[in-house]
Amino acid sequence: QVQLVESGGGLVQAGGSLNLSCVVSGRTSVASSVGWFRQAPGKERKFVASLSWISGRTYSDSVKGRFTISGENTRNTVYLQMNSLQPEDTAVYYCAAHLGAPPRSAAHWDYWGQGTQVTVSS
Repeated sequence: QVQLVESGGGLVQAGGSLNLSCVVSGRTSVASSVGWFRQAPGKERKFVASLSWISGRTYSDSVKGRFTISGENTRNTVYLQMNSLQPEDTAVYYCAAHLGAPPRSAAHWDYWGQGTQVTVSS
C-alpha cells in the first residue's frame, strides 16, 4: 500500500501563488510516477501534472508555464508550485501514485490522497 497526504491548499487572490506538497509513504517503490489532479464542483477529475522516474515531467496545457512539479527523494515528497493563479484554477487538488509511466486518465492511477482545497478569488 501507498499513502499520500497533501497539504498547502488555501485561499489566494488572482495572480498569487501556492505551493502544494504531497508526502508519499508506505511501499514507495511502487510509486514510480506521482501526479497531481484537480476536480472542480460538478466536474470530472482532470490531470494537472506528473513526475515520473521513467518519463520525467508532464503538464496539462492549461497549467504549462505557470505550474511546476518537483520531487525531493530524501523526504519522499512531491511539490506543485502554482504561480499566476486564476479563478478557474479553483478546485480540490489530489495527489496520486502509479506504478509505471504516468497515464493521463485519473481512472488508471492506483493510489490517491484525500485532497486539498485551492480557492482563487477574482
